[in-house]
Amino acid sequence: MDLESYVARTRSGPCFVCVFLAGDPDYAHATVFEDADHVAFLDRWPTVPGKVLVAPKVHVEHVVRDLDEQAYSRLMLFVREIALAVEAVCGPERTYLYSLGSQQGNAHLHWHIAGLPPGVPYREQQFHALMTEHGVLALSPGQAASTAVRLREAVVARGVLNTG
Repeated sequence: MDLESYVARTRSGPCFVCVFLAGDPDYAHATVFEDADHVAFLDRWPTVPGKVLVAPKVHVEHVVRDLDEQAYSRLMLFVREIALAVEAVCGPERTYLYSLGSQQGNAHLHWHIAGLPPGVPYREQQFHALMTEHGVLALSPGQAASTAVRLREAVVARGVLNTG
């Protein structure tokens, strides 16, 4: 991963979620699950196995102000179900849920779901485990597709979310 190019792209390029949803091949991600309002997809540069991003399909930028109570609740239920799938497939010691981005880059609201693998030394957990500066996992397209399928199967097996 070229961190400088990534930062430049996030700050001056198009909205990565919107162009991904529009099918732009330069912004392709392996889709885990989607319904009418939300999409879950694998992080292109994961720092832990099975790292997933979840976003509303509509371009909103603020996690609190831009969603009414019902939309926020539906999004958080979607996040929870995807996180439970990550736990079922990856067996993490802890699951981190966080929303990043700002008006300066990656503005489209999205949640990160990152399962901390068991046995990671404490000094390498939390923010350290999430920072691309400490390295990313290299997944082939086939590995990413297989992971997405396993996660999708775990979501479907729970039966809480409906496809859109």
